[in-house]
Amino acid sequence: MTETEKLLAIEEIKQVFARRLRYMDCKQWDLYGSVHTEDAWSETYGDLPAALQPQAGGVRNKVVGPQSLAAAIRHFMEHRTPITSVHHAHTPEIEFTSDTTATGIWPMEDHLWWRDGAREEHLHGYGHYLEHYRKVEGRWLICYRKLTRLRVDRTPGFYERLA
Repeated sequence: MTETEKLLAIEEIKQVFARRLRYMDCKQWDLYGSVHTEDAWSETYGDLPAALQPQAGGVRNKVVGPQSLAAAIRHFMEHRTPITSVHHAHTPEIEFTSDTTATGIWPMEDHLWWRDGAREEHLHGYGHYLEHYRKVEGRWLICYRKLTRLRVDRTPGFYERLA
């Protein structure tokens, strides 16, 4: 890739990542899978108790495929009490591993709010997304994601709403 092609690819990867966050925050589940490859997989539920983590092939904290990714995040965001969320990503480090593959590390911050009767509950998380990207039919898409959290500030009822 030329330097210009790399810059254009980085911008496209940033757009794909931003769309994923917007689709999640706006609960556009019909579009959420569209930014992922058919074999995309995720490890983003590792901070949940083991019994509440999604599974794929008997492996905890693993979700595979765009439809399953959308279903898992939808369940998380709408189970029992709907969550209002705002996700922010900051200054990514994007590296190309070939002309059609790349990795990205995104510092992130998320805010989640929901109601427990008259009481408002919340979660405020800080950490990083590690993602892998692949160019498929001329489009950069997400093929892997892992979320690691450095800090989580939350009210006590967070895990209970998922049980």
